[in-house]
This record gives sequence, structure tokens and C-alpha cells, in this order.
Amino acid sequence: MQIPEELLNKYNTPVPRYTSYPPANHFREGFTSGDHIRMINESNSCEPSNIAIYIHIPFCKKICYYCGCNSCVTGDGSLVGPYIDALKKEISIVTGNLDKTRKISQIHYGGGTPNAIDPSYIEDLNNIFYKNFNLIEKPEIAIECNPDSLDEKKIDRYIKSGFNRFSIGVQDFNTTVLRNVNRAVPAIHPGELLKYIRNSGSNAGVNFDFIFGLPGQTAATFAETIEKAADIKPDRLVTFSYAHVPWIKKHQVILEKKGLPQPGEKMKMFLDTFNSLGKKGYSPIGLDHFVLPEDDLYKAYTQNQLHRNFQGYCTRRTTGQVYAFGVTAISQFENGYVQNMKEIPAYIDSVEKGILPAEKGCEVTAVQKITREVINKLMCNKVINFTEIAESLSITADELKTAVNFREERLDEFRNDGLLSYNGNELEVSENGTMFIRNIAAIFDREYQEKGKTYSKTV
Repeated sequence: MQIPEELLNKYNTPVPRYTSYPPANHFREGFTSGDHIRMINESNSCEPSNIAIYIHIPFCKKICYYCGCNSCVTGDGSLVGPYIDALKKEISIVTGNLDKTRKISQIHYGGGTPNAIDPSYIEDLNNIFYKNFNLIEKPEIAIECNPDSLDEKKIDRYIKSGFNRFSIGVQDFNTTVLRNVNRAVPAIHPGELLKYIRNSGSNAGVNFDFIFGLPGQTAATFAETIEKAADIKPDRLVTFSYAHVPWIKKHQVILEKKGLPQPGEKMKMFLDTFNSLGKKGYSPIGLDHFVLPEDDLYKAYTQNQLHRNFQGYCTRRTTGQVYAFGVTAISQFENGYVQNMKEIPAYIDSVEKGILPAEKGCEVTAVQKITREVINKLMCNKVINFTEIAESLSITADELKTAVNFREERLDEFRNDGLLSYNGNELEVSENGTMFIRNIAAIFDREYQEKGKTYSKTV
């Protein structure tokens, strides 16, 4: 993949990240516990019928300056126990309204740093779900881990508790970069952690996650990091573009003072990664994932069946409506979204009173559902077949195009720049177009075109 500088400058504009649709900044205030319970009950008769669980653990030893997540410093740990107790109460309220014949297909712990707290807390939470629900065959039970807080004993306990995927947030192997962003250097090298997991006999998958666009990174230093990672051979390599949103996360201003890479340098990090990982046997998936050919995600992608929910990329077999627990956690139902309140004391107080801590949300309209399906297909599989999507939604291709306000002339610049092809029914993104797939997706987003919102840039 080679991207001319003029294309970088042309398409480096603020657009939604499209990890969900509508994006979270479209959620409205004032959602109530009653709204949440009603949507849970409605979800029991919606597809997909599988249940996907997300649990937010906000605690970290310290806050990384690039972090855009809802997290807090653990401190003396006095909040951890009450927070876990509140999680259990929230889980009890939600699962009390779920159809117990439905099966769990995913459990995902994010943060924060889930492995920063004692494993016993997470074991207890898992056991609640294991006790009350059946699981599909080969569910995905995943945990995000900071390697600074991960060792062999914790790995053993997580595996015993059913975890079969570890997402290890390496971010960079360069110690100068880690120190620039206030991230500790791991005591045990991530490569050794992966080796231990592989030798456990659990068949657990391992992701290595990296961020490009941080102070101190250059194309050359990041290429060294990616080459080291590819030689270690995790099942998946994830390369997130740093999203600079200091108007939301004030601590990100610190990175401006340290000096962020210029867009051209950041683009080179992505391109070098894309090209080098292909030579190492990895295939690109979606916008930022690289997987080995035997991975289920690659098999789904080759069949145009790759999917995404709030847990990340997944297959149609493992996807489910997402029931999310903890501060700022977002539940993703077929008919809408609900986001929990963000302050831990308020969250605990609400749940203690038996009130679900809903704060924001939205109900998805019929048109938004169509848009969501189109953008999801594009972002995951780089292909839109209007006829196939229309049939899956029981509408005509013309009705679909009208719903997303499609105008063929909006494709002209992208076609002229070699970023996509279109034959009247099927749109396919080229290899170069992958870098600007968010810009292409915005063509089908009527609300983005009509309403002014603030987003991070493409690069």
C-alpha cells in the first residue's frame, strides 16, 4: 500500500470512527432506569438472540496520557470492593429481566485495567454468568490486560476461570515512548507472557495491541516495534491510531507539549505496518486488525461475514446483543443503546437503591438500523452489496439507497483517487481506500451530513 501525500492531506478530515452507529456522541441525556429495563425486555425477542456481556473495570495503577477511556487511579483500593458489589447488584437487576433460555456467546472485560485488581473479583463475576446461563459452544471469554500488571499466577487463574482470549496492551516496545505517555515498562516481557499462555494447554488466543501517533514515535522506531511483535507471532496484532480529543480528555494536552508526530509521519507508521505485516504472514482485517490465516476473523472476512459490536470485531456466530455493566458501559441492543453514568460514587449509589444507572442513550430508528447495517458491512468487509443487504433487511435496493441518502456522484472523487470501485450494485474499497474507509462510510451517514458534531481526524 502506498498513499500519495496529496490524498493524505485531502482526506485527513474529522469523521466518526464508526465503531458503532449512531456514534456515542448522538446519545441524549435523560435516559432512565425504566427506559433501560424496557429495552432489555424488548431485546429478548430481537436478533441476534445471543447474549454478549461487557464489564467495565475502571481502575488503573496510573493514567496513561493517551487514554480516552473512563478510568481512575486505584489509589488505596478502597473503592474496588464496593464497586464490585455494585456490579453484582447491577448484573442481578439486568439478568432478572433476561430470558434464561438465551445463551451467552461473549464475555469481555475492559477498562481501565481489569488485571489491576485481584483475580478473585473477576472469578466471582464470571461465576454469576456461568451459574445462571448456558454458553454457546466455544464462546469468547476475553480480558484486556496491561502487561505491567500481569504475571504467571494471574494467567493461571484467568484460564481456570474460563478466559480464552487475552488482549495485551503493549502499545510500544520502546521504553522512551512508554515513559512519554506515563506507562510503566512491564516487568515480564509480553513475549514471555504469550509463551506462557501458549504453553498452558488452554488454546487461549492472544492479541497484542499497539498505538501509533504517540510522542517519541517515528516511523522507524514503530517499525522496529511491529517487527518484534510479528516475530513473537501473537494470533492478532491490533494497531490503533491515537485519537487526540483533548476537549474530552484534558490529560491529553500533556502529549501536545511533548510533541505529537506530524500526520505524514503517522501515516508512514500505518503504511509500514500494513506492508511489513503482510510479509510476515498477517492479513489485514477491518481498519486496524491483522490476523493469521487460521484465525476465525480471517475466515469470516473472506466470506464477507465479518461483524463488529461493542466488543470489537467478531464473527456472526459469536456476536450478540451487548449487556454492559459498570461506569460509562454502553449496552448495545437491536433497538438502541444505553450508557451508564460515569462517576463511581453516583453509580454505586444508584445501584444500591435498586436503580439501573442509565444516563444517556438513544433508540435506533428504522432508517438508522439500515444505515448501521450498511456502515457495519463496509467497515468490516470493505464491500457493500446493496441487493444482499436489502434482502437481509426485507426491503428493496432502491429503498435502501433512499434510506442512506445515497448519491452516486458522491463516489466520484473516491473513484478518481483509486479508493473504491462501484458497478451500480456493489461497492468495494481498494487497498489504498482502507486508510480512508471512515471518509467513505460518511457518504452513507445522513446524520453526519446534516448535523455538526466534533470528531477526531482520519489520520
